Amino acid sequence: MESVPRGTVLISGSDAVLLCTSRLNPYLHTKLQRRKAVLAQARKDTPRSFGTSQAIPTRWCGRAYWNSPQEPSRRDIEAAKVTQETRAPRPCVFPQVKVVLQVPSHLSLLGLRGFPICHRFNFSHLVPDKLKDRHMGLQTKSTTGGTPHFTLEGHKFLIFGGSIHYFRVPRAYWRDRLLKLKACGFNTLTTYVPWNLHEPERDKFDFFGNLDLEAFIWMAAELGLWVILRPGPYICSEIDLGGLPSWLLQDRGLNLRTTNKGFVNAVDHYFDHLIPRVNHLQYRRGGPIIAVQVENEYGSYNKDKNYMPYIHQALLQRGIVELLLTSDNEKDMVKGYIKGVLATINMKTFSSNSLSVLKQVQRKKPIMIMEFWVGWFDTWGNHHMVTDAKEIENTVLEFIKAKISFNVYMFHGGTNFGFINGAINFGEHRAVVTSYDYDAVLTEAGDYTEKYYKLRELLGSILATPLPPLPDLVPKAVYPDVKPSFYLPLWDVLEYLNEPVKSNVTINMENLPINHGSGQSYGFVLYETSICSGGYLKVHAQDAAQVFLNETFIGVMNENIQHLNIPKFKGCQLLRILVENQGRVSYSWKIQEQQKGITEFPGINDIPLKDFTIYSLEMKMNFFERLRSATWRPVPERHSGPAFYLGTLRAGPSPKDTFLRLEGWKYGFAFINGHNLGRYWHIGPQRTLYLPGVWLQPEDNEIILFEKMMSGSYIQFTDKPIL
Repeated sequence: MESVPRGTVLISGSDAVLLCTSRLNPYLHTKLQRRKAVLAQARKDTPRSFGTSQAIPTRWCGRAYWNSPQEPSRRDIEAAKVTQETRAPRPCVFPQVKVVLQVPSHLSLLGLRGFPICHRFNFSHLVPDKLKDRHMGLQTKSTTGGTPHFTLEGHKFLIFGGSIHYFRVPRAYWRDRLLKLKACGFNTLTTYVPWNLHEPERDKFDFFGNLDLEAFIWMAAELGLWVILRPGPYICSEIDLGGLPSWLLQDRGLNLRTTNKGFVNAVDHYFDHLIPRVNHLQYRRGGPIIAVQVENEYGSYNKDKNYMPYIHQALLQRGIVELLLTSDNEKDMVKGYIKGVLATINMKTFSSNSLSVLKQVQRKKPIMIMEFWVGWFDTWGNHHMVTDAKEIENTVLEFIKAKISFNVYMFHGGTNFGFINGAINFGEHRAVVTSYDYDAVLTEAGDYTEKYYKLRELLGSILATPLPPLPDLVPKAVYPDVKPSFYLPLWDVLEYLNEPVKSNVTINMENLPINHGSGQSYGFVLYETSICSGGYLKVHAQDAAQVFLNETFIGVMNENIQHLNIPKFKGCQLLRILVENQGRVSYSWKIQEQQKGITEFPGINDIPLKDFTIYSLEMKMNFFERLRSATWRPVPERHSGPAFYLGTLRAGPSPKDTFLRLEGWKYGFAFINGHNLGRYWHIGPQRTLYLPGVWLQPEDNEIILFEKMMSGSYIQFTDKPIL
């Protein structure tokens, strides 16, 4: 037995036994090579066989060996075949004949661990459009002596989930990404819901366009996918402030993620608007939502023992009736657990120890990997994170063998368009890059990866029904270089901004009296005041500040550089401090101290500075509309300092996806027809910005770069990302 090669099936008559060994015995190899035949079907129906009678796809049947002194008859061979079209099981009768059939390595591993090589999961009847009469949603079951498992409408069910965030994908591409999720063999979509994008100002809600959550969920149902909703209110997700709106930071006495009255009132108001929008989308009400997550990884925060029960009740009281679950890492599992709610775990590799912790927390419940990290996010100044595709395939295989439900995070990451990226701070503030590619199963632009093909083959091998065909890729283009023709220094733009704020002291972003009292969430703030002497300038600015005298650059300041020497000068001059929010921390207790702008009173030689004019540079769509009436200047050979650069991209009659490459430019943001593509930064690792073709118009398109430091010469394009 041990001399049979790795990845083979030994078939004798109607009995099939799977063997897996490290190498082939030379003697047996020589003997088996004497007789060859093609085998395209294996039938197993004896008590000794591993599983049920199923077809092995013909594409796996590379070659087979006859270990018999007699040649097989034509009738024997025909009886063993099955067409690629039907893959219908047919009897295989080979008396006294042993056949070695080569199959993919992941199937041989299944057999080695006691998994039925020919058993397949059949969930074809458990899809949204076929379950009309609904009584029991997703439930957990445990039988005496059996393995705990999920059921859907009373049938055993495994969740093969993949995360796609609607707010990181252009709406026109939602269907494409969801079709690719389905074609890979997944049956469930998971998505976070970002409070900060849905309520950007107090009591001003946005569930339209790219934030139309209901449309996204209905589209998933239409395509045959179930949905696990993760509504927060905190979601992490490497988004600004973990998805919490920045106006919560106006009151420093408001404790985030606790039962603090101010926070509870804000959450209640948000849930009063969010939950009614998704209630009718729940399984028992005809929709695809089979589970809802309570908060997110609270065990790692754990500031208030009453907080998770409050969120739990807040969901129930507003009509959530489907299965509720929590999500935590191994070390935080106990602290994030709520009695009566399914606990799930997050992990990067299959870990028996981690699963043991989960089992100890909740006995007799099925295991769910809520976040199986198939990659990781990048931060500016670090290298691009990648994970081996074979390692991912093997881990998913381990989940399947153990009949563990899982959710791939991320299946498709998308992009941190605009200013929405978050940051981490474990001793140093590091902003998350614009791309949320995450080394995911699909690329940032929705293209297939090695991980995709491996997971599709694996899931296709254990599902009873054929997978849908692969959707076509979204076409890409390399456009001619664009040389900006005009520019506007920042100082020329100030008159096109909203009315500045006059204040005796500096005001941080969140407390600026703008946006109906909700302050400023993203972008830049420019502080101006008159000074009549140089000296030792002290400023506490978050996150990055540039200091100017009139229009002359003096230096930079940040959390590590809070002092700067202002040279002597005659008379009085205008001190200008341009401060940028590079992304609020999205994880850890530091979310509580994420006010941006100048957050403490500045001074020169310990004398407080006063009488400020404060400009808000949020760079919203209407700002660029106003800039069209500005008097743009011809671009000089080189220009340093913050400025806007204008060029025209000619995309032809059928615009396609592309990537901006900004070699020679230092730091800034790119806008196409008013859409903010996000931040570029010469320190990398990201070198390109994804430009969806659906944001381009036929023929001429307006490109504007806001460059903080030093202009380049050209805007280049490529059809492949450089991350």
